[in-house]
Amino acid sequence: MAQTQTAARAREYETIYIMRPSVAKEAAEKVAHRIEEVVGREGGKLAQVETWGRRALAYPVAKQRRGVYVYVKYWGGGALVNELERNLRMLDDVIKYQTVQTGGETELASVAIDPEAVKFEAIEAPSPDEEQEYSLERELGLVDSPDAPPLRDDSYDDEAEVLAAVGDDEEDDK
Repeated sequence: MAQTQTAARAREYETIYIMRPSVAKEAAEKVAHRIEEVVGREGGKLAQVETWGRRALAYPVAKQRRGVYVYVKYWGGGALVNELERNLRMLDDVIKYQTVQTGGETELASVAIDPEAVKFEAIEAPSPDEEQEYSLERELGLVDSPDAPPLRDDSYDDEAEVLAAVGDDEEDDK
């Protein structure tokens, strides 16, 4: 009995994911490696990868106002999309992602891929100003931000002045 081989059918998808603005180069490479691994394991093909860099978010996401954007275009099936999104969800450095189907179904073997277009670019380190802006201490509220009022008033030099000022306020209330 002759068996007929069915050619692998695939659809074109685009995923944009956003990483924390303070992401280290090694962590960004880990995310990129995980994406390549998932696409290969699920029988898909990467078509294009672009690192768009640090940009402002339209609204705060996970208490972040900026993020590192990465665009990935690939061919595969629904199982690939599910597995890719599951992996992105598990990575702490990825704060948001979205996948859309952009093309119809075609044979995976007929898709031509440019090897230069599928290389993940290295993420540049944040500038010192950005690094200070995204420090863990600032995120936790342990450091005064330039916009916020001071945490305490240091205008009084000693305890006597404080008591005198408090006493003056109490007399004004009478």
